[in-house]
Order: sequence, then structure tokens, then C-alpha cells
Amino acid sequence: MQHGFNAYASAAKSAQATVPPRELEASLLIKAATRLQSISDDWDMRKNELDEALAYNRKLWTLLVSAVIAEDNPLPVGIKQNILALANFIFNRTFQISAEPQAQHLTVLVGINRDIAAGLRGR
Repeated sequence: MQHGFNAYASAAKSAQATVPPRELEASLLIKAATRLQSISDDWDMRKNELDEALAYNRKLWTLLVSAVIAEDNPLPVGIKQNILALANFIFNRTFQISAEPQAQHLTVLVGINRDIAAGLRGR
């Protein structure tokens, strides 16, 4: 698990030099959403990939929360609270999906990631 986190952090740092942070975050959210959607769409053949995809999504949201709660983050408190509440929902939903894996349960995670990515991209 630590290896995956380190790989993500390394990729994020190198990408930050050329990609604006919001675009990087949006791209990573889309990557996680696409992966979860692919598993959902081909559930019988890909459900064995679920735990890894959920772990990736959870790590991504953990890093987003870390960025939001950083002292130097300029976001208004209300937006920070909303993001933290959303992250809490994501973590709880991930736990529920792990306990009772079903393709249709991934829809909400996919939708949230896509919606947040669109917001980060200004759409």
C-alpha cells in the first residue's frame, strides 16, 4: 500500500511542474472514475480488480483531504467543510462496497469523481 502511495506522490510531484494542480487533481479523479466504471461495466470479468481500484480511489481522496486541511490552503472554510464531508462519504461508501461488492454500488463513486473533476476544470 505504501508503494502505491509513494508512486502516486512521485507522479504528482513530477506532473506539477507542467500541469496546474487543479488539472492534475481532475485528471486523477477521472482516472479513478474510469477505472471504477470499467470494473462496473465488465463486472464478471473484472470484479477481482475492485479492491485495488477502491484503494487507489481512497488514497486519492486521502491526498485531496490532506491538501484541503493544509494550513496554507486558501479555500474558504465552508468549502473545506463540504469537501471533508464528501470525503467522509467516499470513505464510508468505499467500506460498504468492500463489505458488499456489487457493480451498481460503484455508480455513486464514479459520479462524484467525475463531478468534482468537472468542477476543478471549471465546467
